[in-house]
Amino acid sequence: MKIVLDGMGGDNAPAEIVKGAVEASKQITDEIILVGNEKKLQAELKKYNYNKANISIVHASDVITNDDAPVKAVRTKQESSLVKGINMIKKGEGDLFISAGNTGAIMAGGLFILGRIQGIDRPAIASTYPILGKGVSLLVDSGANSECKPNNLLEFATMGSIYMEKVLNYKDPTVGLVNMGTEETKGTTVLKAAHEMLLKSESIKFIGNIEARDVPKGICDVIVCDGFIGNVILKLTEGLAWNILKLLKNKFTEGTISKLGALLLSGKLKELKREFDYSEYGGAPILGVKGPLVKMHGSSNANAVKNTIIKGIPYAKNNVVQTIQNSVLEMEEIVISE
Repeated sequence: MKIVLDGMGGDNAPAEIVKGAVEASKQITDEIILVGNEKKLQAELKKYNYNKANISIVHASDVITNDDAPVKAVRTKQESSLVKGINMIKKGEGDLFISAGNTGAIMAGGLFILGRIQGIDRPAIASTYPILGKGVSLLVDSGANSECKPNNLLEFATMGSIYMEKVLNYKDPTVGLVNMGTEETKGTTVLKAAHEMLLKSESIKFIGNIEARDVPKGICDVIVCDGFIGNVILKLTEGLAWNILKLLKNKFTEGTISKLGALLLSGKLKELKREFDYSEYGGAPILGVKGPLVKMHGSSNANAVKNTIIKGIPYAKNNVVQTIQNSVLEMEEIVISE
């Protein structure tokens, strides 16, 4: 299998991207193709000992930055590492594309270059959401679509369930719809209609409406909402988690007794920090386009890159895209009956 990695995308490119690729190459047998400025990528690779048969470079003379307008950049920067990389997936020169670059440009590239899966109206970003002591849930959508129709939420639920089962090995994953209350009558017109559709689906295990306060408890495996709500949930949780860790650190360094307590608990505190650390969970797949694309956090370090590569492999190997395509027929029947 060939993993195409955007060597120039993200705040820490190309140094951390290359380092992560080298670390991943020691744990997998698949080929990693770095796309980007050949001179800069070679300079980084020279710092490490690695199997040259496992890592190669495809030169790309341009870069799409976070300041670029996504659609315009995809159309005009044909020689960018991002556009070249996605084109490699379309041409069959790669099996999985990973980037920490401009989120909008990755979405636009997926839509314009690969195209939507037939029958999927809106592709979505699916982010792993850490549940302390219980693994992860999957948050769909986490930022691609700020406004949705009821059928879009049905699509998110179906695609998220398939990903959880095929990639994260969750058998019969449960699905919850984020709402302001658990009652069926709660929420907007869109949410009420989506609830009706989700109830009718035989391919997903829908548990009903869920409240935001229950999301961190792991109330369900797939958390369904529009991208606006999903992005707020994700960033609020991330900010709260790191503030709690910062508060704990301050409390444990206030005096001698506190420092002794911190020393005794250092192992557990490190475990807690690891559970909150996004770099441990890999990137977020773009579900609904005709090819496996994975978006990494813009500030991804080498550990995040390594984990994204390793954990992204089943996305391509387990035919998730084809399974989503096969599930479209049932969704169309549900939407027509409404």
